[in-house]
Amino acid sequence: MSHPSVDDDLIPETVEGYTVGEKKTIAEYTKLDAEDESLAKWKASLGLTADSNAYPVKAGDNRTVVVVQIGLEFPDQPIQPITFNLEDAQGNTIPGKEIKFQIKERAVYQLVIKFRVQHEIVTGLKYLHSVKKSGIRVDKLEEPLGSYAPNTKDKPYYERKFTEVEAPSGFLARGSYSAITKFIDDDKNVHLTFPWSFTISK
Repeated sequence: MSHPSVDDDLIPETVEGYTVGEKKTIAEYTKLDAEDESLAKWKASLGLTADSNAYPVKAGDNRTVVVVQIGLEFPDQPIQPITFNLEDAQGNTIPGKEIKFQIKERAVYQLVIKFRVQHEIVTGLKYLHSVKKSGIRVDKLEEPLGSYAPNTKDKPYYERKFTEVEAPSGFLARGSYSAITKFIDDDKNVHLTFPWSFTISK
C-alpha cells in the first residue's frame, strides 16, 4: 500500500538535541539493567516481560508494524462509525485499499487506529497526514503514538483514539479533499503510506 509520490509535508518534525538510542533486541532489553527500577517500569509499561505469550507471526512476514484498521467514530452522536479494514483474513495488508468516505459539516469525530507490532520493539511511532483541497494544503497532523513491544495472544493489537475534531462548515469548507497518511518511527522506518479521500457535505 505504499504510495510513490509521498508528500514533503510528511516529514516528521525533529527535536534539537534528541538522538535515537541504540537498537536492541527483545532478549537484550529483557536482560538490560535488571536492578534499574525506572527501566524495569518502562519495560513493564511496554508489556515487555520474559514470559510474554507472543502473538503468532506468519513465516516470512517481516513487517514490524501492521496497521489493522483505521476509521472514524462520532462520540455522543447518532452516526455509525466508519471503518476500513487494512488487513485481509490471512493477515496480509490489502494492497491498493480504497479509503473514501463522506461526513457532514460540523460533525464531531475522532480518528481511531488499530495496529499490531511484531518481531521487535518499535520506538517513537508517529502518525502523519496531510490534507489538500483543490491542490492546496489545508491540514497537517503529526501525532506521536509512542513505543510498543510486540503484541501477545492476550493483547492481539493496540488501539489509539485521537482527540475529537469538528469538521469545518460553510460553502468554502464543503467539497472533496485528498490526503495521504504515513506511519514512521524514530529510526525513520516507514511502516505504511497510503492515500485516502473524503467529502464534507451540508
